[in-house]
Amino acid sequence: MIYETNSPEETFRLGETIGQRAHPGEIYTLMGDLGVGKTVFTQGVAKGLGITEPISSPTFTIIQEYEDGRLPFYHFDVYRIGDVEEMEEIGYDDYFFGNGICLIEWANLIEEILPEDVRQITIEKDLEKGFDYRRIIIEGMDSL
Repeated sequence: MIYETNSPEETFRLGETIGQRAHPGEIYTLMGDLGVGKTVFTQGVAKGLGITEPISSPTFTIIQEYEDGRLPFYHFDVYRIGDVEEMEEIGYDDYFFGNGICLIEWANLIEEILPEDVRQITIEKDLEKGFDYRRIIIEGMDSL
């Protein structure tokens, strides 16, 4: 599925819709260049889950945990991960196979430990279509 958004608010709302429809145990991978809107999208997912606390990228901590929504939300940013063993050290399988949902930025860096049934989300810019234009490709889930 391909969605096109033309503002940060539209990107946020698409994420919110995904959060509203999320089920326990789902894993979402989120790919896109720096500055493409991954954090805005993730903030939308969190709102869709009913999370009210501020959402920021866990670039230096690898994972942020949010427990105050209808489902636990585990936001990973594995950009700075040096080796998959670091994921084992934080007990990734407890998160991946738990009762919450996981959203993993830069998931291509840990492909070998991802389950087969992840939902892949890619956000792309196209400046020819405008500064705020985003093309969002979602694979592995039914239409929204």
